[in-house]
Amino acid sequence: MAEGVAVVTARSPLRRVGSWPLVTTIATAAGGATVLLLAGTEWLAHPALQAWRTVCLAITVQAFPFLLLGTLLSGAINAFVPADLLTRALPKRPALAVPVAGAAGAILPGCECASVPVANSLIRRGVTPAAAFAFLLSAPAVNPIVLTATAVAFPGNPAMVAARLLASLATAAVMGWLWLWRGREEWLRPAVRHTGHRHGHGRWTEFRLGFQHDFLHAGGFLVLGAMAAATFNVAMPRSVLDTFSNSSWLSVLFLAALAVLLAVCSEADAFVAASLTGFSATARLAFMVVGPMVDLKLIALQAGTFGRAFAWRFSTATVALAVASSVVIGGALL
Repeated sequence: MAEGVAVVTARSPLRRVGSWPLVTTIATAAGGATVLLLAGTEWLAHPALQAWRTVCLAITVQAFPFLLLGTLLSGAINAFVPADLLTRALPKRPALAVPVAGAAGAILPGCECASVPVANSLIRRGVTPAAAFAFLLSAPAVNPIVLTATAVAFPGNPAMVAARLLASLATAAVMGWLWLWRGREEWLRPAVRHTGHRHGHGRWTEFRLGFQHDFLHAGGFLVLGAMAAATFNVAMPRSVLDTFSNSSWLSVLFLAALAVLLAVCSEADAFVAASLTGFSATARLAFMVVGPMVDLKLIALQAGTFGRAFAWRFSTATVALAVASSVVIGGALL
């Protein structure tokens, strides 16, 4: 990202030069995909395409209410909850602040896109970076909307919800403590940011702008993720799937990598994971733990906000810990 590009307030994340063309592209792709899926053209009568359309529509329709509710709540929190609430609530000792900040993610819903600027805002308001990073990882992974969506996607399987909660919290806390132990301030690049309300914008205006931004981004990624998951399910040769799904280690690593590449929003990733029926429960758990914490768009956001030196180190360590937590906790509970 070019130097001097401003990131503006945690209440309106990602308002950077060049972000709206991306939003337009994603929204256009989502709209085009919807038209394509609903169209009754003859060439869509092919069995493989019908199967692809069914899987894609099922994932999108199931996930949409949770995506809408999640972005509404995220926008409301960004607009109406005081920015220093978490700062006042955290313990003064950094080692204790880390797990408390991680647990706060289970109370305050937020999407991945919002978590990066919110974490940066917390650091600038005096929160220790370790606690801010624990919140950055946990908020999109264990908030009530995500856990409810997971319960709906995996009906009759409360162990999957519990495993996702525990593995995500463990990853967030350990990453925070790891930063306390090995993190260096020089890895962090101060971002250009205006904190507080922007002049001339009321809270309802900020809520509308924040919701509009988050919904367009997350909605586009949801449709693209559903399309990718449907393509993966229909087009991937059975022999290739068997190579990964029949190996406990390869299946976990494969779905962890898939989560990074697909970049599905956390409110919807459980439905994508539930569709990957050929893989073990632990592998699908890894998909849901890794995805909200590390994907391609998050790496780009972290690099633009905190610097490349931070983003690559932090993302690599997070993936390793998320996979390890998924294997340990999934092996115990699933």
